[in-house]
Amino acid sequence: MSILLGENMVGGYGGADILQGCTVAVDAGEIAVIVGPNGAGKSTAMKAVFGMLNLREGRVVLDGKDITALSPQARVKEGMAFVPQTNNVFSGMTVEENLEMGAYLRTDDFSGTMEQIYDLFPILKEKRRQAAGELSGGQRQQVAFGRALMTEPRVLMLDEPTAGVSPIVMDELFDRIIEVGRTGVAVLMVEQNAAQALEIANTGYVLVTGENRFTDTGAALLANPEVRRSFLGG
Repeated sequence: MSILLGENMVGGYGGADILQGCTVAVDAGEIAVIVGPNGAGKSTAMKAVFGMLNLREGRVVLDGKDITALSPQARVKEGMAFVPQTNNVFSGMTVEENLEMGAYLRTDDFSGTMEQIYDLFPILKEKRRQAAGELSGGQRQQVAFGRALMTEPRVLMLDEPTAGVSPIVMDELFDRIIEVGRTGVAVLMVEQNAAQALEIANTGYVLVTGENRFTDTGAALLANPEVRRSFLGG
């Protein structure tokens, strides 16, 4: 059974429904990727799963518990973490202070978790006294990942994690995402670099106009001629 399920989701902003019954899910220790053309509802689906958008129909289930009515803050307490595409670090705070902010709900000693994050992202340990706003785009993304991981989430949600970074940094970020998945965390992400994302995905969802057009393993979607022609550039 999937640890996280957004099922038959219908909803949008104002009176218009952007999501038209789409379903996404991810299992513990696996990576699920949502791809599709601009305006397909990818980020909207993520926000709906995290409780930032009220659904008119459908439900969200976390580890067998219906959390459709919970606020985003309550979902964090249930074990979800969300990294938005932009404005995802406190630029005036140091790297270490950003990570500490991620542990605001914890009452235990989180120093071990911080060391794990420094092992995962060595550059952050090197720059831990530096203001996050002074870092490169890729390094800021690592800070945002790390802060989310400080909550010890069961589900990590990433909205366009490689937006605006170089191909080399993108590959590095994908490697780190794979490592996070190997720790047992479920990773659900929206990604504009669809082909590269599907290469690391256990499951891929191709959304078009708020609906599931294709759902399969990442490898199967990459091998699907129609998917390649219509969504991956050949």
